[in-house]
Amino acid sequence: MQEAAWDACRSTLEGHSDWVSAVAFSPDGQLVASASYDITVRLWEAATGTCCSTLEGHSDRIDAVAFSPDGQLVASASRDKTVRLWEAATGTCRSTLEGHSDDVDAVAFSPDGQLVASASRDKTVRLWEAATGTCYSTLNGHSSYVSAAAFSPDGQLVASASKDKTVRLWEAVTGTCRSTLKSHSKDVSAVAFSPDG
Repeated sequence: MQEAAWDACRSTLEGHSDWVSAVAFSPDGQLVASASYDITVRLWEAATGTCCSTLEGHSDRIDAVAFSPDGQLVASASRDKTVRLWEAATGTCRSTLEGHSDDVDAVAFSPDGQLVASASRDKTVRLWEAATGTCYSTLNGHSSYVSAAAFSPDGQLVASASKDKTVRLWEAVTGTCRSTLKSHSKDVSAVAFSPDG
């Protein structure tokens, strides 16, 4: 069996004081970001398991974390209704993305790193300019919590998953809903594009 060939646990990353809700690797594989209900994000060296920085600033639980494609930024989504963008190298908060009226459950970078999508319990997805923190557009149409968002590989589309049992496909440039996928019988909690889009 394949399991017999698996390596032992390389390291246990300890330091959070509450549940760890999400993890993400940097694009080069050298860092791991962990989001926690202890209201912090921690950045760890993957090779050694050492914590290199603790990102503090949110005022409520953090539910999602993502690296930008170039690995220079970390985005965190929180129940304090904000997304924060942090510099991975220094742990400095570059900007706080404010505008949602309820918990933010998911965050994703566009493939070129220029946009950030945030999915919220306020039934919207917001697209933000990563460089400035400005809200580029608000995607309205879901009738319940939006639990996940993802960019297509070419960055042209955003998919959103909702507790209204649908997935919506949006044009990233215009914010127009291109289609609504309605075949689920329960909440939709995750969404992803195929590699070729």
